[in-house]
Amino acid sequence: METTDYGLERKFLALSGDAVQAEGTRISGYASLFGTRDQGGDVVMPGAYAASLARLGAEGRAVKMLWQHDPAQPIGVWDEIAEDARGLKVKGRILTEVARGREAAALVAAGAIDGLSIGYRTLRAEKDTKGQRLLREVELWEVSLVTFPMLPDARLGAKGEIAAGSEARALAALFDEARRTLAGWRQPPARRNP
Repeated sequence: METTDYGLERKFLALSGDAVQAEGTRISGYASLFGTRDQGGDVVMPGAYAASLARLGAEGRAVKMLWQHDPAQPIGVWDEIAEDARGLKVKGRILTEVARGREAAALVAAGAIDGLSIGYRTLRAEKDTKGQRLLREVELWEVSLVTFPMLPDARLGAKGEIAAGSEARALAALFDEARRTLAGWRQPPARRNP
């Protein structure tokens, strides 16, 4: 967990293998998982985001999609954020019209970035008998694409156009392998007939 100058805390979660990007630069995954202890010793409890999400919806505001928690670097929009039985599921679009968005999309497509992390303010929490902080209610501010998530299982699950790009990458890998194989194969010297 990390605290900013604004009193916001951050939780990192790596993008999961079920993250798939579809339709251009669409991504989805879990930004937070319920009942899972993160590297900072915190456990987010089911329902922790409900009031915050309801408040944001009533005010017509949205959770921001940032690059590495930098408020000066929005890279897209979250179209859907909701709690389910597993955790906080997010679906959104990386905006490739923004320079950092193009970079982020390329890094996600290459598998170099696959983590999600939340920026939030704790409203209600308690310690359990194991010394873990149980987060009962948080005010969600942003969900970032990150290199190293605090919660290792907070990862992208779906990558839309990037998934289509993965087919092209697989094909390119086959061509590269064939090229290496051919480069290693030497043709026997030509025979001269007397």
